Amino acid sequence: MTPGSIVLLDSSVLVAALVEDETHHEACLRLLARKSACIWSHALAETFATLTGGKLGLRVPPALATELIQSSLAPRLKSVDLTSRELLAAIGKTSAAGVRGGALYDFLHLAVARKAKASILYTLNVRHFTALSRPGTLSIELPP
Repeated sequence: MTPGSIVLLDSSVLVAALVEDETHHEACLRLLARKSACIWSHALAETFATLTGGKLGLRVPPALATELIQSSLAPRLKSVDLTSRELLAAIGKTSAAGVRGGALYDFLHLAVARKAKASILYTLNVRHFTALSRPGTLSIELPP
């Protein structure tokens, strides 16, 4: 990873950066400090859902989750989004890629990474993204 290369962070990285008990907390927190780090804005909604939904064995109150996202994440990260046309084009490729159900969101993260010209997508769910990515287009990695 070169210092100026663009990287995309998925919501698993954002959650781990906010939750001190997460195994990769420090590494994810360091990624937030990178000037070249970006996200698909939908990752903020996924982060809220994860923090408030109890999936991690904790249930953060919605007001606190909102504050954490607004103060600790949003100001540090550049959001990259898909236009309606780009979104529909990506959805149009799902059949050929074997994408079904909730895997669509990981597939769309990959589309955003391509749009942002990211060289690396950082995630704690490497296997999920690797199964959907095209070889040689983007490196899918755990936070360093």
